[in-house]
Amino acid sequence: MSANFFDVIVIGAGAAGLMCAAQAGKRGRKVLLLEKANKVGKKILMSGGGKCNFTNLSVEPENFICHNPHFVISALSRYTNWDFIGMVGDYHIRYEERDLGKLFSLDGAKYILDMLLDQCAKTNRVDIRCNAELISVEKSADYFQIQTHIGQFQCESLVMASGGLSIPTLGGSGIGYQIAKQFGHEVYPTRAGLVPFTFSDGFKDTTAKLSGNAIDVILNHDLASFNEAMLFTHRGLSGPASLQLSNYWEIGQSFEINFLPKINIADVLITKKQQQPKILLRTLFNEYFPKSVVLELQHWIWAKYAEIQIGQLSDAILQEIAKGLSQFTVKPSGTEGYRTAEVTLGGVNTDEISSKTMQSKKQQGLYFIGEVLDVTGWLGGYNFQWAWSSGFAAGEVV
Repeated sequence: MSANFFDVIVIGAGAAGLMCAAQAGKRGRKVLLLEKANKVGKKILMSGGGKCNFTNLSVEPENFICHNPHFVISALSRYTNWDFIGMVGDYHIRYEERDLGKLFSLDGAKYILDMLLDQCAKTNRVDIRCNAELISVEKSADYFQIQTHIGQFQCESLVMASGGLSIPTLGGSGIGYQIAKQFGHEVYPTRAGLVPFTFSDGFKDTTAKLSGNAIDVILNHDLASFNEAMLFTHRGLSGPASLQLSNYWEIGQSFEINFLPKINIADVLITKKQQQPKILLRTLFNEYFPKSVVLELQHWIWAKYAEIQIGQLSDAILQEIAKGLSQFTVKPSGTEGYRTAEVTLGGVNTDEISSKTMQSKKQQGLYFIGEVLDVTGWLGGYNFQWAWSSGFAAGEVV
């Protein structure tokens, strides 16, 4: 057999590709892992602010967006968050739990990447090559013929772990979608996910003035609601709540911001009216927000009552102000797009993929794992968990 013939070729040395290669290598398979970038795992290294939010304490199918919501169940149940946490523990990698069950490496994402590379190296069966951009794939009767920038290779099993279109500077590309279509697969339209909102109306001036301020809010949309931090930026809104909601929002839609989700604002205002009738609204709200945020909210919500003492305002007016603070409606002009998006929504139709093995139902020996599939996790370690679970599922059978 030719030196360029492998049992398995995995395209993409990110989270899913590394997991798949390691698992296939453990089974004695001869594996070639090809990465188009100049080094492996770039997205792992930059994730979570360099700390890698590698999974979550609570992982449920409901944490994933997919046209077929049942698709993720099999892989997630056979390689769970606790399996990955166990491997992290075996390598004595220190980690911490943050809000909503998010787990981060304490000493940096490099330790997670090194663990995956060690898993590959231990097998003595995984050959990793970088600067190996995929050019074309052809299928003969017995094997796949792979053309890359560093030469031609052949394999029995071909795994597309090429990711999506997010953050192209880290290697994101659409090659996985092209290969899927070549072999007859439907690919759902793609768009940027977990991405900041941008504005072009008057609200943009507000977000620019408040850039750098973060407050806990609830963002409400017809399809979803998230109670997390929202960050004002020069271009619009970011932070966990905004990124989460971006997965459900589409161009032309509005959503509501509840600026004080932990209190009944109307009750507070009416009580304050009785207790401190001479107080101004901005003075009252300085207890809850930075002064710069209060002044902007005043501009939008109670400008005509700015100099009127609360005791002189009717309960109906206070109810109106409370509604303005709890149901403040904004309409983004768009998002920052793939340049800053953490994930890609859409992708290969999972109805045409085996949920147990990740193998194509249209082409024997062809597999799709990770972000290239029409599976998108919430912010909080879910996309990494999908990478580990889908990569493991394919690695068990390729």
